[in-house]
Amino acid sequence: MIMDKQLWEKAVAFHGHECPGLAIGFRACEAVQEKMGLKFSQDEEVVCVTENDACGADAVQVITGCSFGKGNLIYRGTGKMAFSFFSRNTGESMRIVLKPSSSEMDRQERQNYILTAPMDDVFEFKKPGFTLPKQARLFKTVICEVCGEGAPEHKMRLQEGKKVCLDCFEDYSRGY
Repeated sequence: MIMDKQLWEKAVAFHGHECPGLAIGFRACEAVQEKMGLKFSQDEEVVCVTENDACGADAVQVITGCSFGKGNLIYRGTGKMAFSFFSRNTGESMRIVLKPSSSEMDRQERQNYILTAPMDDVFEFKKPGFTLPKQARLFKTVICEVCGEGAPEHKMRLQEGKKVCLDCFEDYSRGY
């Protein structure tokens, strides 16, 4: 597969600069498009669970159409350079994990390697260890009785008989 330079430039423009992290997300998206035949997601046809909040997540948004706002880009904070993609249309899924690098490279060399090396040298391809997340839902907004700000009902708590948001909620724990 030959790199789509225009799409790379679009990802760079969105992210703000070129870097190895953006290259990781870019190549992961190229890989999933090639191996699963996924196209840009207009709604929630494609779901990506990113295990990191690093630069590569920006490439995922630009290339796949997965975004936090649409509810089809989900953050699962393991810190790993891993992306799991799901197709709601076909039921297919794939987890793409960056392989550790065995050689010393500077930033530019690393970026070039990630962008040009064979996919199987850069990534491991696995099945996700979790199922397709549910589709995004709309929730009723509830007004916090302490600060007066609205939050979705599933993020509210009861405290001393009042409906309170997570910012105003004082968690009670005795260490267990």
